[in-house]
Amino acid sequence: MISPVNRLTLAVGMVIATLVGQATAAPVAPSENVTINLIRLLVQQGVLTQDTANGLIAQAEKEAQQARQANAAPVVASGPTAAPGDVRVQYVPQAVRDQIRDQVKAEVMATAKQENWAQPNTFPDWVSRVTFDGDIRLRDESRYFSGNNSPQITDFAKVNETGPYDVNKNSNTKFPPLINTIKDRENLFRLRARLGMKAVISPEWTAGIRLGTGSDNNPVSTTQTLGGGFGKKDIWLDQGYLSWKTTDAITLTGGRIANPFYATDMMYANELNFDGVAAIFNHKLNSEWGLFGTLGAFPVEYSSDAASTNGIDKQDSETKWLFGGQIGANWKINRANSLKLAAAYYQFQDIEGQRSSPCSPWKGEPGCDTDGTRVAFMQKGNSVFNLRNNTTNPTDPAKTPDPQYVGLASKFDVLDLNLVWDSELPSDFKLRTQGNYIRNLAYDKGEMLKRSEGEIVNNLNSNGQFESGGNAMMVSFTLGSALEMRKRGDWNVLAGYKYIQPDALPDGFNDSSFHLGGTNAKGYFIGANYGIDKNIYASARWLSASEVYGAPFEVDVMQLELNTRF
Repeated sequence: MISPVNRLTLAVGMVIATLVGQATAAPVAPSENVTINLIRLLVQQGVLTQDTANGLIAQAEKEAQQARQANAAPVVASGPTAAPGDVRVQYVPQAVRDQIRDQVKAEVMATAKQENWAQPNTFPDWVSRVTFDGDIRLRDESRYFSGNNSPQITDFAKVNETGPYDVNKNSNTKFPPLINTIKDRENLFRLRARLGMKAVISPEWTAGIRLGTGSDNNPVSTTQTLGGGFGKKDIWLDQGYLSWKTTDAITLTGGRIANPFYATDMMYANELNFDGVAAIFNHKLNSEWGLFGTLGAFPVEYSSDAASTNGIDKQDSETKWLFGGQIGANWKINRANSLKLAAAYYQFQDIEGQRSSPCSPWKGEPGCDTDGTRVAFMQKGNSVFNLRNNTTNPTDPAKTPDPQYVGLASKFDVLDLNLVWDSELPSDFKLRTQGNYIRNLAYDKGEMLKRSEGEIVNNLNSNGQFESGGNAMMVSFTLGSALEMRKRGDWNVLAGYKYIQPDALPDGFNDSSFHLGGTNAKGYFIGANYGIDKNIYASARWLSASEVYGAPFEVDVMQLELNTRF
């Protein structure tokens, strides 16, 4: 195998080998022959071995002898005496010159292709297996609150994050963290920027990484509110995964992955990613029918190693899990109509709260034994209760502090049914009709009251009675020239209605815009999209929602957006 050589030397060699045409080369110096020195240089540069050179010389001498015999006229070599190390060639036939040229050319081209210097604008092979994509969204958001809203709606997510909060009004006169429900917020300039990389490791294996903005480690949004004294913005690991395509129909993916289930934003926010593993199935039966499905296991939260009951003993490991399965079908009814059906079941394991055993923070105990059952992230809407069963100081029971965290009152085993009907109408109009029904199969009001020991602290009516439910529904319509904005001139309008009872689903994972996130919400939304250019489009949305149960809370949200993807 001829080794790679210096590009310039090889190129010069090719030119010289091509131009050799005389039986005896003209000397470039009184003591040197061009052909002789060409072979000597090729030997020195490693293009030819000494054995190969000797073979070429022997072949040349043989063919030269044959030529002399045929012409009956001896050819007398001319030129100076060869210097030590020189190889003298009296005659190089055309066939040999062609062979030398072809060999040199082949090696030069092989090296050029390997190093990508003979093919402009090309890169090494691994570069061709890496692709990048991303998007940037600019948003102007305004929030308008009703004058009838209650000004004292507790932000229980903040209570769990910064607490515990002392709920005894005799020992604590401060308000708990409260949600803003009365003061409008206009023209909040917000940014979402994401950049992803995907690498094809082999035909079966793929790796991906995506970075995204976000003001905090919020799972449901990568939107960053601008301002803050022009301070730099945060970047988070939005995705990081490995995928193995086991067959044409099945892919296994693990890491931090995109939502593997087909769902609306009533169940899972569009920007939500999952931590865990999923097996994704997609198979086309024929031109009309296709099947898809997903099985997945996702650790929602691990028990903290630092969690303790008394400072020495540690809490047992009680990992909160999400186990999910979905089966669905695509049906091409005819040229103008198609239908998608999907049914999913999600079991959220151990995310409900647990009432603690008797606990005495007033004695200096650092925590109670069920503090770890509070969820890592919540928005609002789910029924919650005080986790701690705190005792009182017998010397001053009325003023004994009662510091509390809150936990979810309901278990969650969620049935999620989806239907999408796409139709092509006259004048090239397209219509999408979408329906979504969600039922928490584990919802049980009696069990919730029992689990909380009567300590539920929200979703109470004016008489202080607890009200909730385990159902949610959504219907929406999208009409326009295109359902997805891809090119200039694409447009559509949309309208829909949502009704979400407090405990139909966990409030920590759904859309953060409608009713400003969470459950216990009902209302409508309208919007429009228009394609400004290829992969650039403008959007406008108006979302109006109020509470289903509990304290009055009505809010309208307006969003104006410029979206780009690349």
